[in-house]
Amino acid sequence: MSLRSSSLRRALVPFVAALALSATLASASAAAAEACGSIITAPLAAPVSDDDPCPSTDPVVCRIRVLPMDEKVEAQRTRIQYHDLLEEMHRTAADMREAGATDEEIARELVDMRNQAKAITRAGMTPEEVRILEERNVAKYGNPLGPTADQLYAKYGTWQQVIDASMRTSYAVDRELSLEYKPCPV
Repeated sequence: MSLRSSSLRRALVPFVAALALSATLASASAAAAEACGSIITAPLAAPVSDDDPCPSTDPVVCRIRVLPMDEKVEAQRTRIQYHDLLEEMHRTAADMREAGATDEEIARELVDMRNQAKAITRAGMTPEEVRILEERNVAKYGNPLGPTADQLYAKYGTWQQVIDASMRTSYAVDRELSLEYKPCPV
């Protein structure tokens, strides 16, 4: 091997490695930008003391803040399962729309699915956590699982807005559990 080809190789190897690294980083950045569903945004925050004032008006957020770390991890897992069920709702809405269902039919199905999803995810919670959620919903809606389709229609005025509302998630609860929810394309 000549001195010239050896010098050329020493110069090209770092250049090729840098190109490969930049392609990998670009691919990872694109994948992160396209991520959907439940996205973990940060490590879970350490629990705070029960007497620490809660900055949120949401009792669920206040409860999460004081959970021991193992229960917080479990709450995060449960929330991810809830997000997975929301993904199923998005697919159901798309399938129903494709089959010619009306906004009202879609809305009623999604509100039922959401309430079933709540019941399923609450099965993994402590009785105290379930009690807090149900007390809030009974006080607000008269139903431990939350509002009915008709209550949401009365609140929002259109079935499309009921559809949109049924597939929302609580930003405050997600943030407290270091999560972000982004619906996946259907």
